[in-house]
Amino acid sequence: MAIAKRKKRFFDVEIPLIKKETQLQAYEIKELEGKTIKYDLTRMLRGKNMLIKLKVVIEKDKAKAIPKETIILPCFLRRMVRKGTNYIEDSFSTDCKDAQIRIKPFLVSRRKISRVVRKALREKAKEELIKYAKNKTSEVLFDEILKNQIQKPLSLKLKKIYPLALCEIRILKVEKELEKPTEKESKDKE
Repeated sequence: MAIAKRKKRFFDVEIPLIKKETQLQAYEIKELEGKTIKYDLTRMLRGKNMLIKLKVVIEKDKAKAIPKETIILPCFLRRMVRKGTNYIEDSFSTDCKDAQIRIKPFLVSRRKISRVVRKALREKAKEELIKYAKNKTSEVLFDEILKNQIQKPLSLKLKKIYPLALCEIRILKVEKELEKPTEKESKDKE
């Protein structure tokens, strides 16, 4: 007897964060569960070279991609750092409502500045970002990074220490999902 050959098909995967749809190839839609997609956002963000990594989740025979990491590419950062400026980097882990995330801010000063000022900028940025992320979900944080709603207010707060030429979140990454309390547990706490 001949064995019937299976044929791969394309399945639509919805990306609600950027309101787009893409297609992935598989034999069945269940095989797409847990797959990773890399999506280039450069054109959408008008030249800010950014990649987003998404994880596919299957819900009611529909494939949906949820964000796991955003990365600003090094070529964009090299263009922003000019001669006669300093850059300030940091990396820290913090909790948001539904996950533990890693944030890597990237700041560029307008002129050369002392180490004390750079340290003050780094510490203030860390403090503000931790306070901001505490009461937001990871999905909301990804959305606000794409819309520049985190970077702009942060830049205005850091301006009081020293004016910046660039204030970006270089990497935002979900390190691990936190346990979501069930309805019964949340009622017990009340």
